[in-house]
Amino acid sequence: MTDITLKIDKIIHAPIEKVFDAWLNPTILAKFMIPMPDMPTPDVENDAREGGTFTIIMHVGKDNLPHTGEYLEIKRPQKLVFTWVSHRSVDGSVVTLNFTKIDDNRTHVALSHVKFVDEEARKDHEAGWGHILDTLNELMEGTR
Repeated sequence: MTDITLKIDKIIHAPIEKVFDAWLNPTILAKFMIPMPDMPTPDVENDAREGGTFTIIMHVGKDNLPHTGEYLEIKRPQKLVFTWVSHRSVDGSVVTLNFTKIDDNRTHVALSHVKFVDEEARKDHEAGWGHILDTLNELMEGTR
């Protein structure tokens, strides 16, 4: 069932440019790309350009879990699209982030992730992306 999709909407309390740029800055990305509470900070490397790639090594217990992808579309500050390759992904897995300015200090983020091996993987990713967006909001609120 690779046509399974998840969608999450989140209000981030920061200006749209700041929220968008956080996804492309490896230092900032490492501070919120944490899908579960109490996980250590991942190792992040990226080449933030269309056609560029990223690598995020998440640390879960003694395991180092690589997550990689390619930036397919970077339209600052409205849209970011990238492939998502991990130990639990299927070919063609893509994440799309749409950013909408609500006002000078609030941004609506609409995250869509398509293609999962099964419903359990979708639910796990939904929880992970939800925690990542919550952590991003906390980080942005703390840096105003």
